Amino acid sequence: MSEIPGMSRLAPVLFKAACPDCRARFELSAGALRLAIGASARTTFYSFTCPECGTAVRKPAGERIVELLTGGGVRTLRLHSTV
Repeated sequence: MSEIPGMSRLAPVLFKAACPDCRARFELSAGALRLAIGASARTTFYSFTCPECGTAVRKPAGERIVELLTGGGVRTLRLHSTV
């Protein structure tokens, strides 16, 4: 793929994260994160696997986090209510 003159390459988006188990701090690419959007705050969260200890981490995602993650290209699953 050739570059377009006058256009610079965009750096991949990285998100800062921390593991609650081992307390490691690191940066993750959009591909390392998953976002689930549910009908309530309790069912809206993002998740990742800690690259240091391998723990599956799940954290709540408020409106601002949802906006940042979706804007950064994180894969999103929309959860639907069965009611």
